[in-house]
Amino acid sequence: MDKAIDKREVDVIIGGPPCQAYSTAGRVRDRVGMEKDARNFLFESYVSILEHYLPKVFVFENVTGLLTARVGGNRIFPQIIEALSKKYCVVDDTEIILFNTANYGVPQIRKRLIIMGIRKDLKGVDIRDLYRRITKTHFDPSMAPEDQKGLKKFVDVKEAIGDLPPVAPGEDASTDSFNYVCNNDFLKAIGKKGVHPLRDHICRKHNEKDRERFREMIAHEWSFRDLRNNRPDLEHEHARVFDNSYVVQWWNLPSKTILAHIHKDGFQFIHPDFKQARSFTVREAARIQSFPDDFVFKGSRGDKFKQIGNAVPCLFAEALAKAIKTTLEDLI
Repeated sequence: MDKAIDKREVDVIIGGPPCQAYSTAGRVRDRVGMEKDARNFLFESYVSILEHYLPKVFVFENVTGLLTARVGGNRIFPQIIEALSKKYCVVDDTEIILFNTANYGVPQIRKRLIIMGIRKDLKGVDIRDLYRRITKTHFDPSMAPEDQKGLKKFVDVKEAIGDLPPVAPGEDASTDSFNYVCNNDFLKAIGKKGVHPLRDHICRKHNEKDRERFREMIAHEWSFRDLRNNRPDLEHEHARVFDNSYVVQWWNLPSKTILAHIHKDGFQFIHPDFKQARSFTVREAARIQSFPDDFVFKGSRGDKFKQIGNAVPCLFAEALAKAIKTTLEDLI
């Protein structure tokens, strides 16, 4: 990194340690709640990089589980705030640092922790003012009506992926000549008008019993618990299947959080079309993360799903970037 930077001043460092040690799902699966996971302290490497390059502003992104993660009975979050506060102005107010990406035009309920800091020797912008510059544009379904005023309606799954051609399990419907008709604001933000290649519209295979589960859940608007109660003959044979193991992402709502786990199976991301009876394709998962349609993913299908699941949604990243850009212009 020193060689690449070549003694130039660094404006921004964006990053964050791996979230697996802090995630609620990871702690549930681990016998000791991830307390012995070495990744708990990778934030120290992030802090050391900050202290080496001393950027004007930093962004530290992670899962909300970081707020409650513990090692040896001690919460990690206050230790991170203390370490970051040595050279930077930061805030730990969860009313400020917690974000839902659905508020920024992303068709997904995805709650994340964003810690930002401004170097202490710089003046002109208060750290809380930096956060205020990250302007909500949309409301999410959980917001009270009085909090929705002035905001656009959330982007739902149909707006995000409804224009894509149908595809059967195990098929690749990618094409070099897809006619993009951008008929809503979301597609205009991430798509292209006219005829262009459609990449990675690839679906994994599903057996017929799983497809029947999908059809029943979609037709009756059932959760997996409803399916178990009403069609015990279709209950999954595996002993450890939870209520969120099979989840339909409904047309009229934002998707649930796209997880890196999608590279293992797609059962938490069942397409809402009864006729297709399948899980999301790579391109559909990318759309839900608001990736532009010309973004190229590399590797196997599983690699692509993992890259998408681990990413920060692009439209939310853009909202952060705009706030940081104006802040950098005002810092002295």
